[in-house]
Amino acid sequence: MLSVTGALRVLVDPRTERFGDVRLDDGSADETVLDASGCVVTAGLVNAHHHLLQTAFRTLPDTRGVPMADWLPTMAAAYGRVGHDPELYGLAASVGAAEGLLSGVTTIADHHLNWPAEGSVPDTVALAAATADAVRALGGRLVFVRGSARDDADRAAASADAIVQGLLDPDAVGGVDPDGRLQVAVGPAGVHSDGEATFRALGEVAARYGLRRRTQANEQVDTAIALERYGRRPVDLLEAWGWLEPDVTVAHLCDVTDEEVARLAAAGVTATHAPGCDVPMGWGIAPVARLAAAGIPVGLGTSGGGSNDAGHLLADARLAMQVSALVGPQLPARQVLGMATEGSATGLGRPELGHLGGGTAGDLCVWDVSGVADAGVADPVAGLLWASPGRRPRHVVVGGRVVVRDGRLVGADEAELAARLRERLARTPAV
Repeated sequence: MLSVTGALRVLVDPRTERFGDVRLDDGSADETVLDASGCVVTAGLVNAHHHLLQTAFRTLPDTRGVPMADWLPTMAAAYGRVGHDPELYGLAASVGAAEGLLSGVTTIADHHLNWPAEGSVPDTVALAAATADAVRALGGRLVFVRGSARDDADRAAASADAIVQGLLDPDAVGGVDPDGRLQVAVGPAGVHSDGEATFRALGEVAARYGLRRRTQANEQVDTAIALERYGRRPVDLLEAWGWLEPDVTVAHLCDVTDEEVARLAAAGVTATHAPGCDVPMGWGIAPVARLAAAGIPVGLGTSGGGSNDAGHLLADARLAMQVSALVGPQLPARQVLGMATEGSATGLGRPELGHLGGGTAGDLCVWDVSGVADAGVADPVAGLLWASPGRRPRHVVVGGRVVVRDGRLVGADEAELAARLRERLARTPAV
């Protein structure tokens, strides 16, 4: 039993507010009490779009504000220099997950696109397992998306099938383990990278196991490549290839027409906004207000360290509000907080995440709003996003278990995680 007491405000869901205390019943007899005096309590944040491996490759030269055609080979060369092995993948995931937990992210969707060119299918399972084990060791939840980027279609499908078999419990339902700590999904990088054969092959794996499907579309470069290569826009291709369906989430969607928005809504597709990637790279701004007005659930993601050097979802929620007026009406704080919680969870097919109340998973964040950064703030909920862009939660709870207490990881030493990744990167290539 976990009780959170003294909270200034408990946000059951971003659209409704409730004052008072919160209690999580995990079936245990012992009671743990967290002091939330002067705090706002929210559901745990859900990062709907990350690339955890890129945590090890931040601020690389020639990777900022450049065309995607230049960015992709620069990143690929960096991966190749360091080497693909379970140690690197596990360390990058540990650091990325720790950064997430320390900024309130209790669930990360890792769209993993990079695989060794000559690796076997069992090798890919080992890499996926290293990623999953690292996140779960810290107490976080992971959605591992077996992605592809110019992979052979049959090999990608065989790998996805093996990852499901190797990582998930036999009693998993819809790609989600019984304890809800691990989920597997599939997702090509996008039509700019993968052809129809890959989309269909991974779609077949998804249908076999009831997995969610995820992809990226309609960043400006994605549209340009699709028109050049196929003479059609990305949304047209996704529809033709069977990827405009209710089990599909599409990230980015910066360059979409009103007609495409209507088609996405009619298909039941969900969306993910990633302003921390798209804005600094100059790749566009998703028209979130138009998407939401059409009835499309919109989540929020940071994308990876190769384009967004931080995994701080609340900071990106602030950015989403700041840039929204450039492409439509200003997004209100509660709507964007809803994107970072329930909106992201909806796209993952996880109704138990992203809000508080009966039957939910028991993931929450306790945010201190009593300091100088919040002094003079009239609305402490809006202030969570508008004030203090580097804000860290006081406490973080996942499934009733405290994983961050008083701003520090419970299950690991932050400095040690950082040191281990730095040491591994210094051994290039891997020994």
